[in-house]
Amino acid sequence: MVIETVVVVAAAALFAVCAGMVARRVLGTPVGWPRTFVVGLVVYAGSSPFATFVAAAAGLRGGPDHLSVSVLVAAAFILLAFGWLFAFGVAALVAVEAIWPTGSVPNPLRLVRDLVGRRRRTRRYLAILSIASRHGLSRVLRGRRVSQPELERTPVALVAALNEAGVTFVKLGQLLSTRRDLLPDRYVEALSHLQTRARPVRWDEIRAVIEAELGGPIDTFFFAEVDPKPLAAASVAQVVHAARLADGTDVVVKVQRPTAQAQVRADVDIIVRLASWIETRTDWGRDLGAVALAEGFAQSLRDELDYRTEHRHMEMIRKASGESLLAVPLVFPTLCGQRILTMQRFDGVPVGDAASALAKIPDSDRRALAANLCDEVLRQILVHGVFHADLHPGNLMLREDRTIGLLDFFGSVGVLDRETREALAAFLQAVDNDDNAAATDALLLLAEAPESLDMRTLRRDLGAVVTSMRYQTGAGVFTQFLDVVRVYRLGVPPYVAAAFRTITALEGALTLIDPRFDLVAYARSIAPRLGEELFPPEQLAAAAKSRMAAFLAVSRRIPGRLEAITANLESGRLAVRFRPFADPDDRVFLASLVTDGVSALVAVAAVVSAIVLVVTDAGPLIAPNVRLDAFAGYVIGFFGFVLILRSVVRGFVRPRRRS
Repeated sequence: MVIETVVVVAAAALFAVCAGMVARRVLGTPVGWPRTFVVGLVVYAGSSPFATFVAAAAGLRGGPDHLSVSVLVAAAFILLAFGWLFAFGVAALVAVEAIWPTGSVPNPLRLVRDLVGRRRRTRRYLAILSIASRHGLSRVLRGRRVSQPELERTPVALVAALNEAGVTFVKLGQLLSTRRDLLPDRYVEALSHLQTRARPVRWDEIRAVIEAELGGPIDTFFFAEVDPKPLAAASVAQVVHAARLADGTDVVVKVQRPTAQAQVRADVDIIVRLASWIETRTDWGRDLGAVALAEGFAQSLRDELDYRTEHRHMEMIRKASGESLLAVPLVFPTLCGQRILTMQRFDGVPVGDAASALAKIPDSDRRALAANLCDEVLRQILVHGVFHADLHPGNLMLREDRTIGLLDFFGSVGVLDRETREALAAFLQAVDNDDNAAATDALLLLAEAPESLDMRTLRRDLGAVVTSMRYQTGAGVFTQFLDVVRVYRLGVPPYVAAAFRTITALEGALTLIDPRFDLVAYARSIAPRLGEELFPPEQLAAAAKSRMAAFLAVSRRIPGRLEAITANLESGRLAVRFRPFADPDDRVFLASLVTDGVSALVAVAAVVSAIVLVVTDAGPLIAPNVRLDAFAGYVIGFFGFVLILRSVVRGFVRPRRRS
């Protein structure tokens, strides 16, 4: 009995799979397997009763005098009954697909997991909105009009709300504090005081991450010692520990917090959703480009979760810096992974905390140190096109040999293509020449102009800034330039914004090294030299030679082509070939459209013919209650019905053409 049950169940399952494969093939579209399998089981369960019903309705009895004929006729009716039952099952599948398309009903396990995650995200989302409301930001977020006193308090309230929301939101505020091209000065000033306060992580949790990434115990295979007490616990992801290798080399180990990935996923999802809501409901959100800004921030945080990205960034900067004042820590690849980075430990002190060390250096040496630092950074930006994009004083280490060590390469490397570097160089050259028209043209090569841009006013306002750059000193001049970008709503690409951010942050570090150092004046003075490095004579000659060779190759063909065109014109044989369906996607779309149209016409003709054959009730009897023409009508009607179902489904799910 058990064996028979197993055989029946196995047969039913096999039949359901086969029927499902046939149904998907007939419909010509990948209908979901669960519903297809259920339809196959229904067809299997109903096939025997339905065949019995059809045989009885046709009057089939069989008998010893006509045994062979009766068997053939019965087999034909059974096949016809099974076919129509299968067609009804496919019709049910089409109906279900029309009401609940494949993929619209999620997997139950995934649904439960998503509900749990949505509940957690909703709680966090409501908590963020509650924080914003508590600090008086609700009216601003809704785009409602606020009074002048409320507007003046908004920057301070924003900082307080970001601090309370947690480290991910603090990092967002820190990013915004570098975008003077987007935010007014009062917001930039307030956000610049944000400080990330990360909780410490227990050593046993950090040790588990290290050993999981390296594949073995710390003290047995890799390190002579690792200090359990962290040097720093900053950023969203990292905890930094001092360590020593077996050969005595002092290193630092960056380790990702065990909960970092879940935290970043949850918070960036909320930030992107908030940005979408703000951009939809507020004018200032649309002007700011809140969604693009949030998505860029989210991507940078995701990159921060993979320490191999920082390793690649460090190697890029090392190659761009070469033998210069700037030093990049050496990385030990065998002691690195996705969540761990082991690198050389720099001696020295961050420039932001180096007041006492700098005081011991003569003024002339401090001035030379600032000039060399400015020279190297501008060379990275303009000549090499690869630069550290977060040069605040905490990421610049003043070493004992008076070189500058670069730290923290998470999402902090900018890359500029040659065309952008040429536009930046042209802008600096225009400033040096006091040419506001050329400066405007160069700026518009760097930024996207809105449709309503008033070129004349922009040229005049930018000209005032260009003149100021020639005669004023200090950070205020560069700030005026970024104010022009913000006021005229020029869309600055992220990589260009990173260059602006680097220059702004560099100016603060240079002021700490030498309070009298003028970045703008120095940049103007070295612009011609950097321009020569960007456009070396041999490279210009080589480029001109290659372009001339290409031009000559093309120009040799021009006389022959002109002669052929004029000859065809004279003889009246000039023709224009038009290929409307040259693209393969267009041909596939047209072919499927024609095929489906023909199938639909054939299906309708088959159904009409079947109805006529059944209604006329002509022809000889092949069963007591069924004539041959009627039987043929049922068969033709079956095929027409299936073709109609196929056409309906393909009409519902036809893929969109690629643009």
